[in-house]
Order: sequence, then C-alpha cells, then structure tokens
Amino acid sequence: NAFDLIYSRVYAIITNYGFMAVPLFVFMGNMLEKSGIAEKMYDAIHVWFGKFRGGLAITSVLIGTIMAACVGIIAASITMLTLVALPAMMKHNYDKGLATGAICAGGTLGILIPPSIMLIIYGPVAWISVGKLFMAAFMPGFLLSGLYMLYIGIRSYLQPSIAPSFEDEGRQLTFGQKSKMLITTLAPTGLLILSVMGAIYLGLASPTEAAAVGAAVATLLTIIYGRFSWKVLKEVTLGTIKLTGMVLLIAGCSTAFVSVFLSAGGGDVVENFILSIPGGRWMAFALIMFVCFILGMFIDWIGIIFVMVPILAPIVPRLGFDPLWFAMMIIVNLQMSFLTPPFAYAIFFLKGAAAPELGIKTSDVIRGVIPFVILMAIGLLLLIAFPQIILWLPSTM
Repeated sequence: NAFDLIYSRVYAIITNYGFMAVPLFVFMGNMLEKSGIAEKMYDAIHVWFGKFRGGLAITSVLIGTIMAACVGIIAASITMLTLVALPAMMKHNYDKGLATGAICAGGTLGILIPPSIMLIIYGPVAWISVGKLFMAAFMPGFLLSGLYMLYIGIRSYLQPSIAPSFEDEGRQLTFGQKSKMLITTLAPTGLLILSVMGAIYLGLASPTEAAAVGAAVATLLTIIYGRFSWKVLKEVTLGTIKLTGMVLLIAGCSTAFVSVFLSAGGGDVVENFILSIPGGRWMAFALIMFVCFILGMFIDWIGIIFVMVPILAPIVPRLGFDPLWFAMMIIVNLQMSFLTPPFAYAIFFLKGAAAPELGIKTSDVIRGVIPFVILMAIGLLLLIAFPQIILWLPSTM
C-alpha cells in the first residue's frame, strides 16, 4: 500500500551509504572555517595580486576557488571571504558592487567544485557515481573561476576607478619571501585536497571514506594553527548536526512526495509531455533548464534535487543526453539560484557577515552579482557546446 511504499523509499534514501559523506564533509568545512586558513591564504595571495588593478577582487575569486575544493559549503566560503576580503577592498576604495559580486561569485563555486554537498546529494538520488560527479565538476568549476577573473581584470582595466591599484606590503617583500609565504600556506591546503580528491580519483577510497579522511585532516590543521578547542569542536559538531538534520528531513519529505507521485503515474505523464515537446530534445532541454532556473529563485536547491531529479533521471537517456553531462547542467543552473533574488542565499550570507560600518546595501550586492550571473549563463552555453569539458576527466578514471 501507499504507506509501505513511502516507508520503504524514505528508509532507503536516508540509509544510503553515500549520504554518510554529507555530515563528514560538512564537519570538514565547518572545521576549516574555524582554522583561520582563509586569513592565511588571503595574506599569502594578495601580496602577489594586490598591486594590480582589480587584484584584491581576483584574489577573492582565487581563494574562493581553492576553498571550494576544501569546504564544499556555500555559507562557510562566503562568510570567510566576507570577513577577510571585503574590509580590505573597501579600505582601498573598490566599487561595492564589484567587491561584493566577486565574493558572492567566488563563494558559490563551492556548490560546484568538489567536495560539494550538492554533488554528494545528487549522486545517490540520480543513481550516478559520486566519484564521477566529483571528477566531472572540476573543469566546469575552473572554467567559471577563469571567466570571473577575466571579467574582473578586463573591467578593472577599462574602469580603473572601480578597482584602483595601490602600494602595499607586498612590494616590500622579496620574490623569495612571497614564494615562501605562498608555499607554506598552500601546502597544507593542497595536502587536504589531495588526501580527499586524490584518493577518490585513484580509486583508493570511496567518497564516504575520503570524507572521513578529510574531516580528520581538517581537524589536524585546526590543531596545528592553534585554533582548536573544545568550544570549537562543540560549535562545529552542532553546526554539522543542524545542517545534516535539515538535509535528511527534506530528503525524507521529498522522497515521500515523489514516491506517491511516481506510483500514481505522474512520472509517465511528465515523460510523455517532455518527449512530445515540439522542437525535439533541445527544446525539451531548454524547458527543463528554464523551469529549474525559475524554481531556484524561490525554492531551496535541496528540495529541487529531491523532487526534480528522480522524475527526470529516467527521461534523460531517452532524450539522448549523457546523465553525467546533464547532472552538471542542472548543478550549474542551480548555482545561479544562489545569486538570483528573491531567494539568493549568497546575498544574505554576505549581508549577514559584513560589518555594518562598511555600509554595504542589498542593492549594492544585487548590482554586483548580475554580471556574474551572466557569466554563469555563458559558462553554461560553453558546457553545452563543448561537453568534453565535463566528460573528459571522468573518462580517465
């Protein structure tokens, strides 16, 4: 009966071995937030780029890219970047829109670049290997990061007043001193990334096992940096429990809904509708992307994945699309939702973390993120035109 169906589906989803990686990666990200690694990274990188126009904004995107490969949690990435980078950019008279846009765009890379929580959730729901999703997401993440930095560099060159160059302490350091700062800061971060992603790529560990290693290494780094305490451990653990509990609650409720919907024949109705759309598979694809984008403006991405993906997953092969490529299309699309009002998580995370004396208004942030949303759309078109950007790395596993 319907109750048994709901029970069995919900039980299966919340006891899925792959979901064990969620609390472990959340713990890793929360612990890294407490470690102070973002401040050290900013100090080491901005001495190289600070003297250039737009250098601090480029540094913010670069740190966001590196932290995305360590944290995988949007809130942690944007909060760290806001606390570290925003005061420096405001001090040197950066345009508020450019500064906040760079932070939001760099921070949201954590939803795409592994070990993204979105990838971990998407895999079991769509019956796709999380390891392959991780590998598929690297190149799109780096592509978007490159587009962001290119845009900042070009716009800063054309409009020098929005991102002025300045004399900073980096000019007083020798090349060797700056190199030493960079290496000593990035080496621990590189160790963390390699211990997690390297183990998955080489087949030495599953994503769940690699997540456990990552959580241990993140704790070790926090101890080495002198930031570890029982209070920190308690805060990190409680934060992990809250976020994981929210994910599992949404997973259970969404799975119950989808189970009833599919058992009532709703999946067949959706499939027949999509397959019969005039214009063929690309028109169907465009409709799916449009619906996903609109939903992302109003609904949490977790609910979208748990409701949309189980319905669409059986249809994707019939449309002739690679499930791995299609997954990246959905994820990049949902990444835009973090920057598109009214639900825009990234904007509210930044506003919540920004010091009041900086005078950052919501209108400043919205103005700043619009160009980056356009860049995401351009990146999406490039991934459609050149699918091997997504499929090449997983094919080497």
